[in-house]
Amino acid sequence: MEVTVEKAFELIYTNIKPKTVKILPIEEALGSVLAESIKATHNLPPFDNSAMDGYAVKVEDSDTRVKIMCTIFAGDNFKGELHPGEAIKIMTGAKIPLGTQCIVPIEDVVVEESHLQLPKNLVMSKHIRLAGEDIKKETLLLHAGERLNAHKITLLSSQGISHVKVYKRPRVALFASGNELKMHFEQVESHQLYNTNTPTLLARAKELGCEVEFIGTAKDTLEDIQKHIASALECDLVITSGGVSVGDADFTKEAFGAFGYKILFDKISIKPGKPTTFGKVGETLVLNLPGNPMAAALNFELFGSSIIHALSGTKEKFLNPIHAKLKKEYRQRAGRRSLVPGYYDGEFFEVIEHFAPGMISPLAVANSFIMLDESVEVLPANAEVKLLSTEFTFVSKTHRSLLTSAN
Repeated sequence: MEVTVEKAFELIYTNIKPKTVKILPIEEALGSVLAESIKATHNLPPFDNSAMDGYAVKVEDSDTRVKIMCTIFAGDNFKGELHPGEAIKIMTGAKIPLGTQCIVPIEDVVVEESHLQLPKNLVMSKHIRLAGEDIKKETLLLHAGERLNAHKITLLSSQGISHVKVYKRPRVALFASGNELKMHFEQVESHQLYNTNTPTLLARAKELGCEVEFIGTAKDTLEDIQKHIASALECDLVITSGGVSVGDADFTKEAFGAFGYKILFDKISIKPGKPTTFGKVGETLVLNLPGNPMAAALNFELFGSSIIHALSGTKEKFLNPIHAKLKKEYRQRAGRRSLVPGYYDGEFFEVIEHFAPGMISPLAVANSFIMLDESVEVLPANAEVKLLSTEFTFVSKTHRSLLTSAN
């Protein structure tokens, strides 16, 4: 059944549920998706403290000479009290002594042996970080469905949280099929090619946070493809490349059929990548990509990454385009949704000069691509385009249109 791109996304999102959960120490949780919301267990800072190296003083002592009583360092548990006519030297982060009204930075005073001259017009609470100023106790810090990055782990550690409940990472199995294919560590004959799809897809799945298993390269026979399928089905997602077109040796879908393959779509109105197929074998998801390298890679960026985001449990599972300007005029034959690779420099998107579905070199130069509406024949220079990055993840909690249309 051939579907539109929009219908393909709908079938993906409605047929996937997040994985089960596990508990991880925060040191091992980077890139994982929270399966629980986290509240602050205490104020941050937990006590009023000095924002500067300076002196704790009374505002009423402005423009007077006061006596230096002692020094407090960060981590000291000082229990004394500041009185009028006194100053206590204090270091950044140290707990504010009782009676302090402001902190005067070291560079703003004149020290005279055991005394110091204060400046005029001292301001109440100046250079004092108040308890709970950053985070208040019981504040909702992180929501279930958020992916943990370094700064979110900072929040967890600030609250003394050592372990968190997260969704298990998607397990992805990969294999390609084709008698002409050899792996990069094998010797190729003059009539053979290196399998570039599997290393590409393996690397991208890892970049997206998956645990990945390489099953191998299958020969173009039902028996060998079925052996590879049997080894792959214990994973959450099986991704194949090749063998989904209409050639005499394209057996992939037929081979999956022996395992009860429920196909949700087997063609998409898109170029390149029309034969891209998605379905399920029991609870295992299956994405069959075309054999042509650029077609496989770009359709993985659209559909494979969307499947992985949905499996991961993240709330931000929808691809989010970046708005840019087209650097040079681009022309194409209208009639089908088109994926066009290019390079984004932060302002302009420039289409790769020469590309085709079977090529790999454009993928190494490109860092993004656009999806053109089927009606587009010409896009003028400076036209607004919606691009999708192939080098970093940019996602949203809500569905956004990814389509670039004629202006």
